[in-house]
Amino acid sequence: MDGVLLIDKPAGKTSHDVVAMVRRAHRGVKVGHAGTLDPFATGLLLVLLGRATRIQRYLMALPKEYETVAQLGATSTTGDPEGEITHTGRVPPDPPELPTGEVRQRPPAYSAIKIGGERAYKKARRGEEVDVPERVVHVSRFEQRWREGDRAAFVIACSSGTYVRSLIADLHDGYCLELRRTRIGPFDVADADPERLIGLQEALAFLPHVALEGERAKAAGHGVGVECDADGDGPFLLTDADGAIAIAERQGDLLKPVVGFRA
Repeated sequence: MDGVLLIDKPAGKTSHDVVAMVRRAHRGVKVGHAGTLDPFATGLLLVLLGRATRIQRYLMALPKEYETVAQLGATSTTGDPEGEITHTGRVPPDPPELPTGEVRQRPPAYSAIKIGGERAYKKARRGEEVDVPERVVHVSRFEQRWREGDRAAFVIACSSGTYVRSLIADLHDGYCLELRRTRIGPFDVADADPERLIGLQEALAFLPHVALEGERAKAAGHGVGVECDADGDGPFLLTDADGAIAIAERQGDLLKPVVGFRA
């Protein structure tokens, strides 16, 4: 039971709810996920089973794609329908100016970012003032698909760590009525199937592969660095005839396993 499930999360469920459901179905197997979705949001959630929980950070670093429907002329304290709504009547022009490339944004106070060791949303719910630092993200695509009165739909492709709620709020004024994650790296929500477990080697197909044999494969399986003329610093997926051995990074002339799958 080592691999990744592609789950199409419904609205009203938390990412933790989905993980708990999978954990009940696969008792005794370690379960996690790679990237939280807000309860009101829907779409692709990568649920990790067994040794796939070790690759969480590599999956979380992948770019994302979203579709969102925005309510214009109003603001929300949370950036979504669950917050305190203020109708301002101020709407962005049509078409609006949609930023791409490097974008500076301030994540919402109601977010899972840790401030002083505590999740920002917990402080915000207690009424505390939350100063979430700005960050630089990369937006490769930001398009308006349609606009009807005070509502508009957008498609967004962005780097990991981007808050779509902030992108919409920064249009002045608007908040997300609906939010759907359609893609994470090579994974598409159209392929979601809670019954199909994607194995480690297939799940890590986006990494450059280095095939090993014999003693070199055995050494890598024990965490020992191996010589290789592969280009770049990695990370690389080391494999042999039995599948994934480890994720490795370059250390001098060696590829050093940093995440192993054989022990």
